[in-house]
Amino acid sequence: MNWTELETSTHQDHVIKHVLGATVLGWCIAGEAAHLLLDIGFLWTIYLDGEMNLLPQGVAISELEGGELTSVDRTELAFDADMLLAEGREATDLKRFTAAPVECLITSVEFLSSDSQRRIVVVGETANVVVETSLEDSQVTVSAE
Repeated sequence: MNWTELETSTHQDHVIKHVLGATVLGWCIAGEAAHLLLDIGFLWTIYLDGEMNLLPQGVAISELEGGELTSVDRTELAFDADMLLAEGREATDLKRFTAAPVECLITSVEFLSSDSQRRIVVVGETANVVVETSLEDSQVTVSAE
C-alpha cells in the first residue's frame, strides 16, 4: 500500500506530546476505535479518522462508546487494565485487552493515509505498535512489528 504522511492537528500534537516516553502495555478495540493502555495509567484512544483522545484509564473505560458494550464488559476492561498496570505486558488471563507482545516505549508517532485508510505508527525504541483504520468499512486493527 502507498502511504502518504498526513499533517497532525494541534489536538493530535498535544496528545502525542503526552504519550512520548510512555510504554504501551496493551490494547482493545471498541466503539470503532483502538484504545491503547499506557504504563502512565492513561488510555490513548485512536478513532477511525486518526483523531485522538487521552484520558485516565478509569474515566476512559467508563466513557467508552459502543452499543455493544455492557456494564460487564466495562468491568472486565477495568479489571484487565488494572492487571496490565500491575503486572505489565506479562499479565495473563485478560478477557478484553490484548497484552502488547513487544516492548514499545514511545519515541515518536507517524500519521499516514492511503485513500480512506489511516495508519498510526507508534514508534518504540525496539518495536512499533501499528493502528490501521478504514473509514470505508469502519475497521480497526492493531498489531505489533
